[in-house]
Amino acid sequence: MGIEKALWDFFYNYFWEPMFTRSGYNAVNTFVYALLFGLGVIYSYRYIIKPLKIKVDERLFWAVTPMVVFGATVRALVDGGILPKNPLILTPGIFFTAFVLIVPAIVADAKLKTYPKVTIVWGTVLALWANYVLVTHAKDWRPYELTLIHTAVSWAVVLAFYQWRPFDRLYLYPVLAHYFDIASTVVGIHFYGYREVHWIESHLVSWFGAYIYYPWITLILIVVYYALQELVQDEEERRFWYLAVYVLGLGPAIRDPAQMILQV
Repeated sequence: MGIEKALWDFFYNYFWEPMFTRSGYNAVNTFVYALLFGLGVIYSYRYIIKPLKIKVDERLFWAVTPMVVFGATVRALVDGGILPKNPLILTPGIFFTAFVLIVPAIVADAKLKTYPKVTIVWGTVLALWANYVLVTHAKDWRPYELTLIHTAVSWAVVLAFYQWRPFDRLYLYPVLAHYFDIASTVVGIHFYGYREVHWIESHLVSWFGAYIYYPWITLILIVVYYALQELVQDEEERRFWYLAVYVLGLGPAIRDPAQMILQV
């Protein structure tokens, strides 16, 4: 019983409680979630995307976008008390739920030769429902306005740089998604007093302020890009990693403004 209790206490303190209390990430769950996410990317490509002969291109990015919007919005609705707290719609469970919901649609598209129509329609239906609930419970749209202003400025800079020194076009999607995420995070922390829940970033914000996100995330995006160029030789698999980076950016970029307009 002593070992079982110790294991349960460890799981509760580092994984279970942070999901429900929004106390944030720690060194332990950050490492575990990153490992699981990496394995999920590798095996999803090898055992789902590749066998179905789905080309990793812009169509796949557009196909998964509605489901990401759905998952991120549902996560915000939980934080707003509109939907009940459940591990399957809290972070990181919402990633698993969205994955389970989208895979049958992708398989159906591949088998019916309709790709990506079924996947887009299915995700869009779910996203529209979630956003209908969000809009009907919205309390203040000013945070979204500030987020869009920050996003527009940063996107203009990114696109200007891309014209000057272009990189892999598909990587532009995750870059823009993460700058959208940066905008929502900066607005939430700097203007509305939200706190950073990620382990490393919480320290950076406490030392330098919210705008440190711009150089910090830019550095990470550059490192990730060149690391993938070197470590993943297969072009299709490398682009699937771009998709994973895109999802990691777009999810919180949608969730954070939604939380703010709900005044969570």
